[in-house]
Amino acid sequence: MPAKKSAKKTTKKPAGKTRKTVKKIIKNETIKVKGEHLIKTVKNLINEGNVRRITIKDKNGKQIIIIPLTIGVIGTVFAPVLAAVGAIAALVTECSITVERK
Repeated sequence: MPAKKSAKKTTKKPAGKTRKTVKKIIKNETIKVKGEHLIKTVKNLINEGNVRRITIKDKNGKQIIIIPLTIGVIGTVFAPVLAAVGAIAALVTECSITVERK
C-alpha cells in the first residue's frame, strides 16, 4: 500500500513591516442649547480643537447639519459653516448638539 502523505498547513509571517493597531477612544457628548446660543456654542467647540464632528439636531431628534472637523483647519474656512449655523439658529428654538471627541 502506498503511504499517505499528510498535508500540513504552514503559516508564514509576512516579511517586512508589521502593522500595529491603535485604538482610538471616541467620546460622544450631547449639549442642549437654545437657538440664540447655538452659534456661540459651536464657535467654542471649534476652538477647543479636540472635536472631530458636530451634529446639530432639532428638538425631535432629526439631524439638521453634520459638521466634520479636521486638525489644523483655519478658522476662515468655517465662515460659511457658521453662516449656515446662524440660519439654523434663526429657525430653531431648541436644539441639541452632539459632539464627537477624540
